[in-house]
Amino acid sequence: MTSILITALAAGLVAILVTVAIERLGGRKGGLLGTLPTTIVPAAVGFWWSSATTVDFRDALFVVPAGMLLNAVFLLFWRELPGRLPSWPFNVKLVAMVVLSMSGWLVLALALLAATEFYRAAGLPMVFWGWGFFCLALLFGVAACLGRRPAPAGSNPVSMGTYLARGLLAALAIGLAVALAGISGPVIAGIVSIFPAIFITTVVALWLSQGETVPSGAVGPMMLGSTSVSAFALFAAAIMPVLGVAAGAVAAWLAAVALVTVPAWLLLQRLARNPVLECDNTNVAQTERCLPADRVGMS
Repeated sequence: MTSILITALAAGLVAILVTVAIERLGGRKGGLLGTLPTTIVPAAVGFWWSSATTVDFRDALFVVPAGMLLNAVFLLFWRELPGRLPSWPFNVKLVAMVVLSMSGWLVLALALLAATEFYRAAGLPMVFWGWGFFCLALLFGVAACLGRRPAPAGSNPVSMGTYLARGLLAALAIGLAVALAGISGPVIAGIVSIFPAIFITTVVALWLSQGETVPSGAVGPMMLGSTSVSAFALFAAAIMPVLGVAAGAVAAWLAAVALVTVPAWLLLQRLARNPVLECDNTNVAQTERCLPADRVGMS
């Protein structure tokens, strides 16, 4: 029960901080900082307390990178699908995005569950499963950031009630996920623990308060930054059984931030200094010039 409450409270706080970061710092910086490994830390501690064996503990964490790749696809839905939907009213379009993205995630999660159970039943090393999906997610995240998109900060004020509502929704979702994970096997535990509650609350809240552009611009950095969650899981699986819960979690967190978040930040800074040019179709016929992607459609 303690691990569930800690994870739920942490998720609620993160949901608030992520949306604040994206609104204030813009999609790139805020999206990256908002995906630091946070809720996965108490989840890993919960796995340690509830797993029957060290093997089960490690296997639950080795499933996390595969689940985070699903979350990256989930985020990509929110960047690529809106422009392909009909010109529906704003609220209808938002509901359609929630239904389509969550349906897509559920189908992929069920397929991943079956594939992982088959892989594990075959006696194959789960460590290869984890590191393989981590590498795929990392490449996927880098590719998503190379396609330059407008990533502005939010301009509309957001009420405290809205922030609290986001935090409560994320806390309830993550708390429920961890509660379910505590009574399931390691594979289900690993998948349930990365249910995209914070991602869905973040993008929906940003859509409602800032429109489509702000969350769309944050997708690439969030996809790249979320690989730090996978890195933490992989490092924690190796370190926590050796150093213990507290020291192992701290060491895994520092390693994930140093080896994933910091390089990702440097990459995004480099891309910001060397923008790929895209033509502004509204002006190119008259001015015959192009603007950096960050400025297309902006004053």
